[in-house]
Amino acid sequence: MIDVRRQADRLREAVRQATARDRTDEVLFAMGQLQCSLQEVRRPTTLNDAEFKVFSQYGEDGAIQFLLRHVAPCDPSFIEIGVQSYRESNTRFLASNNNWRGLAIDGSSDHLAFIRGTELGWRADVLPVRTFVTKENINDVIESHGYTGDVGLVSIDVDGMDYWLLEALEVVRPTILIVEFNSIFGPSAAVTVPYTPTFVCGEAHWSHQYFGASLSALTALADRKGYALVGATKHAVNAFFVLRESLGDLNEVPPASAWRPSRFLSSRNQQGDLSYVRDHVDRLRLIADLPLSVLPSGQEREIRDIFDL
Repeated sequence: MIDVRRQADRLREAVRQATARDRTDEVLFAMGQLQCSLQEVRRPTTLNDAEFKVFSQYGEDGAIQFLLRHVAPCDPSFIEIGVQSYRESNTRFLASNNNWRGLAIDGSSDHLAFIRGTELGWRADVLPVRTFVTKENINDVIESHGYTGDVGLVSIDVDGMDYWLLEALEVVRPTILIVEFNSIFGPSAAVTVPYTPTFVCGEAHWSHQYFGASLSALTALADRKGYALVGATKHAVNAFFVLRESLGDLNEVPPASAWRPSRFLSSRNQQGDLSYVRDHVDRLRLIADLPLSVLPSGQEREIRDIFDL
């Protein structure tokens, strides 16, 4: 009898928490719609002024809505690579608010349960895909799920091989491109972590600072693919690019203008505890003996030599 009561109590608590989450999401969504209306009234002129958060990590939701008001009409579809549980993602509000369809791709299974267990599983056409994306399989993964040619938006945030996935991407041509960059690599150096198919940030180095590419490296690659940098989030996480032919009245910005030092206190010590290293140069020193690919040559050099640490 005691076990039955405990199980009943746990079930009631699970239902209560799920209901609370659903109501919280409803409030967040309503606030997002209000923010969209305010954008229409305020008419922000820069991506950073337009930022607001609904389901994104920082201000990406507002930045995306801002760009949609300026770019030429695009296909209402998206592909997001690196979504974790999808509860906090760059495209969830886009699916709910703008009725876009898309793929949510991640190597874990958390997003499968979240999307199928919420109204996203039936009210929005968001297909969760579980696979570890590499430059060898990225095009096959996307094409095998029915996406080719023009799409509205692609977001790549995998904490590691972002540059190499973007370089390999060929099967779709997004109007808007969002890619995570590593702010500690500065505004000028064109560098990226060398390609490793099985790369995992937390396993690559105990500090969790060794990942991704610099903003300059991503900008040069995007330029070769026909994209212009139009800004980066205030928190120095994601860079936003737009297909040049769809820029409209948007202004292209140089990496030095879009870059800023991140304020994340996410560095860890060798025991796995947060070490709260603040200065981005000090964070570079944690990984000074590790290699980066210097672009466009691809030559590998130690971080201490590239940044004269």
